[in-house]
Amino acid sequence: MKYIGAHVSASGGVDQAVIRAHEIEATAFALFTKNQRQWKAAPLSAQVIDAFKTACDQYNFSAAQILPHDSYLINLGHPVMDALEKSREAFIDEMQRAEQLGLTLLNFHPGSHLQQIDEDACLKRIAESINIALDKTHNVVAVIENTAGQGSNLGFRFEHLAAIIDHVEDKSRVGVCIDTCHAFAGGYDLRSEAACEATFAEFERVVGFQYLRGMHLNDAKSTLGSRVDRHHSLGEGNIGKTAFSWLMKDARFDGIPMILETINPDIWKDEIAWLKAEQQA
Repeated sequence: MKYIGAHVSASGGVDQAVIRAHEIEATAFALFTKNQRQWKAAPLSAQVIDAFKTACDQYNFSAAQILPHDSYLINLGHPVMDALEKSREAFIDEMQRAEQLGLTLLNFHPGSHLQQIDEDACLKRIAESINIALDKTHNVVAVIENTAGQGSNLGFRFEHLAAIIDHVEDKSRVGVCIDTCHAFAGGYDLRSEAACEATFAEFERVVGFQYLRGMHLNDAKSTLGSRVDRHHSLGEGNIGKTAFSWLMKDARFDGIPMILETINPDIWKDEIAWLKAEQQA
């Protein structure tokens, strides 16, 4: 069973994200539980939490179908200690917010070395940040998203993800989300069924499917290996539709949120309908 949806707006309250997901006939969704471009946010009130849980019950969304995303400001591998502490504090808050909403996943970008520390030191720092957050929370799995590798961002190689996981103490509470656009920009070909087979065979060898907890389904305006993060609508970019059809037919991707972050929200409902149809084709 595939859970297919999109990253919907939580404007007006997190419960509104549930309603918006239902309106596009999604069976999964992603959301920000606070403004993703601000460090601080008001705590979630009991009323807001209840409204979210009620909406999830009403529209049949379980925690397994919801992939919240943390703030873009957070850098868990920051080379400067003051900034690192600020990021760690914010990440713990994001984990706690997910926990309060009854969610079990939190998707995040691993971090950047900012040309100030080496890759290995940064990857260890990211893992240390995850360990600190897991120690202060319960139940929520830290879901590392692969990146396109823009600038000094780490996470664009499967080996980076594996290195972080290797240093996380509680392996039951760490996972990964593979973004197809980011993978392609990071150098993993997805333009044919054979390319998809090869890329995910490498993923299995380096990381392992047991850690796959979510997917972001995006075509790419950027080219293979460009390390440029530019999403496109399905079938309109340099990946093409074959990869997404292939993913829909592969049982290894069952039971996880598969989230569109494509550039035209007006056609999300159509893209979701097409993906659902590809499962049956």
